[in-house]
Amino acid sequence: MKILVLNGPNINMLGIREPHIYGKKTYDDLKNLILDYAKKKNVEVAFFQSNHEGDLIDAIQRAYFDKTDAIVFNPAAYTHTSIAIADALKGTGIPTVEVHISDLSKREDFRKVSFIRDYVISTVSGKGLDGYNDAIDLILRHFGK
Repeated sequence: MKILVLNGPNINMLGIREPHIYGKKTYDDLKNLILDYAKKKNVEVAFFQSNHEGDLIDAIQRAYFDKTDAIVFNPAAYTHTSIAIADALKGTGIPTVEVHISDLSKREDFRKVSFIRDYVISTVSGKGLDGYNDAIDLILRHFGK
C-alpha cells in the first residue's frame, strides 16, 4: 500500500505557528510519527508539503500517474478556499482522508466549510498529529486491510 501524506500551507511551521492550537511538535516530528506508524502497518508513505495551491494540485495529479493507492491530506487553509484542489481530488478519484490537527468545528465560522469534503472518504479533525495515523487506519479499512 502506497500512501501520499500531503500537507498544505503553513504545516511546515508546526511548532512555531500558534502552538496553543497546533502544539509544539514540528513538521519533522509529524513525519517521524507517521513513518513509525506506517512501518508498523506495513504501509509505504511519501510526504509532500507546499504553501502553493498549484503545487498541491500537481502532487495530487502525480499521485494518480504514480499509481498511489491513497492520500492523507491536510489542505490547511485551502480547505476553505480552493475549488481547484477539490476538482483535482474529484478528477483523480484517489481515495483520500481529509485531516485537520485542530477541531474545525470549534474555530472560526469560515473554517467549518470544506470544499473537499464531498470528495474524500472520511475526515479526521481535532485529534492533533495523531489524526494522521487515524487517517491511515481509515484508508486501510477502506481497502479491507
